Amino acid sequence: MTSETRRGLWVAIASFVCWGLMPLYWHLLKVVPALQIVAHRIVWSTLLVVAWLLWKQGRGWLRAALARPRAIWMLALSALLIGFNWSLYIWAVNAGHVVETSLGYFINPLLNVVLGVALLHERLRGAQWLSVLLAAVGVTWLTVHFGQPPWIAICLALSFALYGLLRKLLAIDAVAGMGVESVYLFVPALLTLVWSEGHGQGGFFSTWGAGVVALLVFGGALTALPLIGFSFAVRRVPLSTVGLIQYIAPTLQFLTGVFVFHEAFDRTRLVGFAFIWAALAIYASDGLWRARRRNTLAIA
Repeated sequence: MTSETRRGLWVAIASFVCWGLMPLYWHLLKVVPALQIVAHRIVWSTLLVVAWLLWKQGRGWLRAALARPRAIWMLALSALLIGFNWSLYIWAVNAGHVVETSLGYFINPLLNVVLGVALLHERLRGAQWLSVLLAAVGVTWLTVHFGQPPWIAICLALSFALYGLLRKLLAIDAVAGMGVESVYLFVPALLTLVWSEGHGQGGFFSTWGAGVVALLVFGGALTALPLIGFSFAVRRVPLSTVGLIQYIAPTLQFLTGVFVFHEAFDRTRLVGFAFIWAALAIYASDGLWRARRRNTLAIA
């Protein structure tokens, strides 16, 4: 392993650890309504990402990003999806559903596979079919035993999978794409904050205190920095490796929900999660085995 690859690996791990521990951070902001947390997240991350892009790419970065065919409407749609995903995620964390949010991000890679088959006409291998089937059994088990589907997990997984599909089809740099999405969301987010403050429903300048204000501002960095780190890492680390370590994030979310926030996790939930974990184990193992086989053949 070269020093550059090793560096990229550690940056990728740090990014996924940051995403995995994010519930602890948003929980510190429970005094702030979820919609306002999201609006602050958008405003401060936009300022940071745009400043980064101006520094790295100059004033023409926005024009260059939107010059791609279909970029204007596809990034507008992806902005809506990621805005919805962030809003639901933060609400769920502060409403005591961290375990279910982790389920959503465990399901997400398998849902990506399903979308690949349904929309991109990709073909699945036997192990991938088995993974999807086991995940479906797990979700069905949870639905039957709790009287309704795990809507939070499904909506998080579906919105992020569709977001990933749009970004895959557009094939734009991760940070530049996030910059355009942030610009689209900036004005609605800023207007939301101005309206909240003007109608006595905000507390940024008065009631929340300096500690909460600092956390809200730094939340923008926590939104942007892991993504910038991730985009740095994927250019230096094999995608098969990134595909395995991505499970750090939902694993840490799950452990946080059970052992820090003491959310319910009984035997019934364990059975449903076990099916999904088994599906992920098969999916990841198959991907790792095929990557090693390709490397062996390439060396030979």
